[in-house]
Amino acid sequence: MTRHRDPRTVTPRYPLDPWQVRETRFDPDVSREAESLFALGNGYIGIRGTLEEGAPAGVVTVPGTYLNGFHEREEIAYPEPAYGYARWRQTMLNVTGCTNLALRLDGEPLQMGTERVSAYERVLDLRAGTLTRTLTWTAFDGARTRLTFVRAVSLAHRARVAQRLTVAPLDRAVRVEVTHALDGTVENQVETGDPRIGTALKGQVLAPVAHRHQGARRALRQRARGSGMELVCACEHHAHGADVTTEVASEPSRAELRLVAGPDASEAFRLDLHAVYADARDHAPEALDAAADAELDAFARDGGVDGLLAAQRAWLNEYWTGADVEVAGDAGVQQSVRFSLYHLAQGAGRDGRTNIPSKALTGEGYEGHTFWDTEIYVLPVFLHVRPDIARALLQHRIHLLDAARARATELHHDGALYPWRTIAGPEASAFFPAGTAQYHIDADVVHAFERYLAATGDGTIMWAGGAAVAVECARFFLSAGAWGQGGAFHLHTVTGPDEYTALVDDQHYTNRMMQGTFRFAAQVVEDLAAEDPARFEAVRQGLGLGADEPDAWRRAADAVHLPVDPGSGVTPQDATFLTKPEWPWDEVPAERYPLLLHYHPLDIYRHQVLKQADVLLAHHLRPSGVSRTQLRRDAAYYAPRTTHDSSLSACVHAIIAARLGRAGEALDFFARTARMDLDDLNGNVKDGVHAAAMAGTWLAVTEGFGGLDVQGGTPCFHPRLPAGWTRLRVRVAWHGRVIEVDTDAEVTRYRLRRGEALEVRHRGEALRLEPDGEAVLPSGPRLRGVALDLDGVVTDSAAYHDQAWKALADELDIPFDETANQALRGLPRMDSLEAILARGQRALPEEEKQRLAARKNAHYQRLIEDVTPRDLLPGIPELLVELGQAGVRIVLASSSRNAPALVRRLGIEDRLDAIVDPAAVHAGKPDPEIFERAAEALGLSPEDCVGVEDAAAGVASIEGAGMPSVGVGDVAHLGDATRVVPDTRALTMDVLREAVGA
Repeated sequence: MTRHRDPRTVTPRYPLDPWQVRETRFDPDVSREAESLFALGNGYIGIRGTLEEGAPAGVVTVPGTYLNGFHEREEIAYPEPAYGYARWRQTMLNVTGCTNLALRLDGEPLQMGTERVSAYERVLDLRAGTLTRTLTWTAFDGARTRLTFVRAVSLAHRARVAQRLTVAPLDRAVRVEVTHALDGTVENQVETGDPRIGTALKGQVLAPVAHRHQGARRALRQRARGSGMELVCACEHHAHGADVTTEVASEPSRAELRLVAGPDASEAFRLDLHAVYADARDHAPEALDAAADAELDAFARDGGVDGLLAAQRAWLNEYWTGADVEVAGDAGVQQSVRFSLYHLAQGAGRDGRTNIPSKALTGEGYEGHTFWDTEIYVLPVFLHVRPDIARALLQHRIHLLDAARARATELHHDGALYPWRTIAGPEASAFFPAGTAQYHIDADVVHAFERYLAATGDGTIMWAGGAAVAVECARFFLSAGAWGQGGAFHLHTVTGPDEYTALVDDQHYTNRMMQGTFRFAAQVVEDLAAEDPARFEAVRQGLGLGADEPDAWRRAADAVHLPVDPGSGVTPQDATFLTKPEWPWDEVPAERYPLLLHYHPLDIYRHQVLKQADVLLAHHLRPSGVSRTQLRRDAAYYAPRTTHDSSLSACVHAIIAARLGRAGEALDFFARTARMDLDDLNGNVKDGVHAAAMAGTWLAVTEGFGGLDVQGGTPCFHPRLPAGWTRLRVRVAWHGRVIEVDTDAEVTRYRLRRGEALEVRHRGEALRLEPDGEAVLPSGPRLRGVALDLDGVVTDSAAYHDQAWKALADELDIPFDETANQALRGLPRMDSLEAILARGQRALPEEEKQRLAARKNAHYQRLIEDVTPRDLLPGIPELLVELGQAGVRIVLASSSRNAPALVRRLGIEDRLDAIVDPAAVHAGKPDPEIFERAAEALGLSPEDCVGVEDAAAGVASIEGAGMPSVGVGDVAHLGDATRVVPDTRALTMDVLREAVGA
């Protein structure tokens, strides 16, 4: 369920260029949105894409320059405080601006939005790493001047920002006046009424400390009043190509360059500006000025703006070599996935001390806080495109471990509790039901370490503090949980990812992830102790680790309460979720979404309504033990109850749908994620891009449509191209290698672009990749398994069932004719009994029904005692031999609990690879479960199997399992099957192969 803009009906705002975001018309109504999209950054510095000369009068703009982690700190004022509430607000500060560049041409100020501007274009170049704006200015007399602005935040040197202005007279000489300012009179955006954006900070927060100017160089030093954090911004200019006069000046919060070219400049001239930032986290306050000057000196030695632009392109060439994703057939997706990967690279801290804010470094939404988005969405992307950045993000969590320990102690628990939202480590959310109560953050952090080890094999991070994180989080959960009377381990009064359901017991996602934390922490302790006992002893002593702690974690992990509702077969999101009333979807108009802005939290909490993926996210992150049936059933239940009011949601639903083989549904969810920012689907990109959705774009492409999964330590792929896509090429880093997977409709090519040989799996088949080699396999399904019904397909035991039911019906004096008999075909035993009782209008207690079912079964067993191999239907013996010789696996998918006995009497035990146990099936045909279990019993994807049935309910079951079907019998009754044959004599390998390829 969604109430946001439908991406299928939105006209793209920007041309669908594969390597650029290009604006060809200045639109003042979307200036703030464009400032977010055209932002530049490098993980340390972020600069919004504001116009150099400032917005025209009356146009709303949000100028912003940010340093990752540089923030203000002030005490949170609670009208009604309570123990343990978060105490300190942290807000990423808008810091000294360095891009202000005002122009006058022949005395007239340059201003956008007038008829004087033509041939306008602004381009974010994803390969050059630049923001370039070009325009032609026409004077009153018609003379034209071409202006070009180039801006870049260095990806190779974290402190550097480059600007270049080129002025080219086209018709006559022009007098050019330029004013460039370092502007310290900055404020943060103040918003009210929406908890997702803005800040409570008002007015000037950065206080001037010092200012200076000398020659071509200027600098401002400022300090945040509350946090005491201090920075310096310094700049120097270099003019080329025209005679200019310059003047520099500075005052406490402003340092200016005033330049005049002319009065009769007829040739083009260029002004290059080198700006640098330094703050007191890297340098002592008294050394900041010297550090800035040294960086400016190095900037010039490295070739100035030209050198920075060359290094920028080289950095991105290397980045795209490992990160690039190619999608043919959908220009919007191609642009989106590269745009997303670009902004992720710009926003992620790489120093081990900083994270990636939820809006990256593009805006002030959520006050610049970081969330668990990093570990669950962003870090998995970097694991496979830049593992070094992934490691740095984990080091950030190690860096904040002491703050997490302090928070756990404050709440009277052992171990460490990481915050829901923070910049510097302490919890910064004043709303504890959505903040502190999200205990799953600990498990998310530990899960990220686990994934890092699996993808890189780099265990050194565990010695460098990762083990301490895992141990302290396991300790926290053990102290926060409780043992129930039945021996289960519970976690009470927590909030999961779904913030529309808060303070609940046994929240499934949290419990499931907690279980993983217990097991991983115990395994890490065991592995490190075995790897280097002497070194581990120091770790053990440092943590005060008791010898019995790992066993306690394992016991708790085995006992974690993870129920499935016995009635519906659905995984409950928490202990009471399934008992709540439905949200009144039809009564709530579209303008009241997102719900958190229009309803009291308690009103939302009382209903079955989700803000974002929760149970489905748990299934995605920890798929072990989650059957396809469970995944399908839970997706069918929770998808209609999810608003997707969170940007973290749609990508998860896209991945789940893709893995269920529902490519069209997956593509719909994916479009919401991929175009969220470029088309502003949520209407809030003005506050910054959605980093998690950008990461979700890559995840949905690679893990959804590319089918990337890890099984038993081996990377596995199952490509599924959605409609419209003609090719998908991704590259995945794995243990020092780079694997390229190149898929089109016909074949998938695997290449090892870097590293030593390794094994991968394609659609479940093992494949060894050699350096410089290529392996080519069919992209689509092929016949690898056959799931056979018993009655009417292998043997005609239906007659025995008919006789047994007829005997029972006669005992009950219930009419039973051929019509009644046909209605039972394909139904499980208890369903058949219910149909007979309904025919006789009988309502019996459960105990009596079980007795009658047993009596019918006894009739049936007596009737089949004389069955022999001669009772195999015509053509079946030959087909079983042919399938076995071809290596096609065979499973029996019958609702009959007597199937094993009948198989023995038919003499085909050695021909079958598996028999589905109908007693383990929660719902009978036409529910897909029995055929899903059949594919799982063979270890195959349903797409690579064919189901064979003689009843309409059975065909529906097969098709619902995502498996092609062959119906045996009358096409009038089996017309929904992929293929229909008149009888078993026509059931051949060719027919089965055709069904798979249909």
